[in-house]
Amino acid sequence: MDFELIIKNFFIILGGLDETVTLVILSLSVGLFISIFFALGRISNFRFLSQTIYYYIFIIRGTPLLVQIYLIYFGLGSIKAVRESIFWILLKEPFWCGVIALVLNTVAYTTEIIRGGIQSVTKGQIESCKSLGMNRVIMYYKIILPVAFRQAFPAYGNEMILMVKATSLVSLTTYMEMTGLARNIMSKTFAPIEAFIAAGSIYLFLNFLIVQMIKFLEWKYNPHLRLK
Repeated sequence: MDFELIIKNFFIILGGLDETVTLVILSLSVGLFISIFFALGRISNFRFLSQTIYYYIFIIRGTPLLVQIYLIYFGLGSIKAVRESIFWILLKEPFWCGVIALVLNTVAYTTEIIRGGIQSVTKGQIESCKSLGMNRVIMYYKIILPVAFRQAFPAYGNEMILMVKATSLVSLTTYMEMTGLARNIMSKTFAPIEAFIAAGSIYLFLNFLIVQMIKFLEWKYNPHLRLK
């Protein structure tokens, strides 16, 4: 193992950090926003809406992310109607295909995480809101969703970590984020170990930061942890 080459590769791959972070932040932020509405739809009394979201979640969670990326990047590009539509402006770009695939994937998982958090709110808390005269919108905004988010922190932290690792698959669309750079280095040096150890160390550090952030948020918003 060539440690000098690992260090050299580390700084080259570090150049793709901003691309990876952009993918993660954009995908998670858009995915979280959509997931809130999907979670509310999932627990709603509108059976058609609830079942539609259920089947969407089932399909996305039941198929590999790699397959989803290929279907979006290669599959949609082979459809003439798509190439002639306004959506081709985005779908012809590897970056946006990656973002769309990651958003679709994280929405399926985050929707279930938030749904679990909402359903963890006790009936006593809901009855207290009703006794104070809160309407449904205020009750969800002031009480239910904040409680649900606190409950969902640990599970959503895992989803964030998974999304950081999932961005590596976007390199298969020729997008040059960190894994893409590592693969490019490997093809030139024929030294896969040195290339991917360098890339893996950066991914590990990113996930370390996420773990620490989630721990801090749990401590800040969970009074029981403060007492320990």
